[in-house]
Amino acid sequence: MVPGEKHTILIVDDTQENILLLSEVLESDYLTKAAINGERALKIAFAAEPPDLVLLDVMMPGMSGYEVCRRLKVNPETRRIPVIFVTAMNEVDDETKGLELGAVDYITKPISPPIVKARVKAHLELYERRRELEQMVVKLEEQARELAAWNQTLEQRVAEGVTQLDRLGRMKRFFSPAVADLILSGNADDPLKTHRREIVVAFLDLREFTAFSESADPEEVMGVLADYHAAMGELIIKYAGTLERFAGDGIMIFFNDPVPIPNPAAQAVSMALEMQQRLKGLEAAWARRGYDLSMGVGIAQGYATIGAIGFEGRRDYGAIGNVTNLAARLCGEAKGGQILVSQRVEQALGEVAKSQLIGDLPLKGFHKPVKIFEIHSNV
Repeated sequence: MVPGEKHTILIVDDTQENILLLSEVLESDYLTKAAINGERALKIAFAAEPPDLVLLDVMMPGMSGYEVCRRLKVNPETRRIPVIFVTAMNEVDDETKGLELGAVDYITKPISPPIVKARVKAHLELYERRRELEQMVVKLEEQARELAAWNQTLEQRVAEGVTQLDRLGRMKRFFSPAVADLILSGNADDPLKTHRREIVVAFLDLREFTAFSESADPEEVMGVLADYHAAMGELIIKYAGTLERFAGDGIMIFFNDPVPIPNPAAQAVSMALEMQQRLKGLEAAWARRGYDLSMGVGIAQGYATIGAIGFEGRRDYGAIGNVTNLAARLCGEAKGGQILVSQRVEQALGEVAKSQLIGDLPLKGFHKPVKIFEIHSNV
């Protein structure tokens, strides 16, 4: 893709209002095309300039979204295009069917614009990484043919082999450590298959980061993120969390998968408490440079569909379900320095921490108010 050029998103939905809503959410960052049925969607996708990603409704008159996805994935020209189902259907079987057909994600209606933008951004980045990997593989294959043709001296062949190993080593950086460990252990097949499990999800992000990033130089922003990610990443590993993704200042971690642990809620809260303590040191350093940043954390517990998300050459663990949305909403409600948790997490804490009832708060995407607790350290 040419630097500076916008990605194209194809929105497929038989309801014009849904198309307009998604278009408004995405139009500031992407070019959008629309189709009101499956036949029109395929015509656009099979054109000379196919879209970079498809947001696809499931229930449509005539050809269903499942059939559209199947046809896209059997066509060599379109099978790599990421497909995200956007639908009111939220049963596990529905999600599983979509993922088995080759979709990379599943967003339930009513949509949350921040979630839609985050998922679209994440999967477009994965899409671009795959393109880069394919280009790297082509180059490696060309170099391998050149090596065979040249038939140089042993010293030259060894030197070229070292170069090849170095390049292969750089390719490994596309794999997350957790997934890489599973692959190296020889047990990657079963853990990476789509499955259902109860997990605890922790979302964290920095308060006032948007204002800071708009006013600070890019080098300053990257420096802050580097310090923040390094500090939080060390604690994620310490508490055996599974890192789902970094998204700027936002981090999503879940517990109890792929490795089950006795009390994932207590583990997540203990991690969050130490993270807030660790961040105080960073906040002091940032304050000396004039940056007013702090962190909010949201933690929820519930069932999710979990498995490998991505494509060959770049796969990560991912979790899909209301529990991830609830954790994100709690994080959004948290003030700087706060840790907000759902009732199920609070009930599993035991002696790990103190909790205080905040109240029943209405959260976007949830029909009823949610009981929310704030966590305090026992120390």
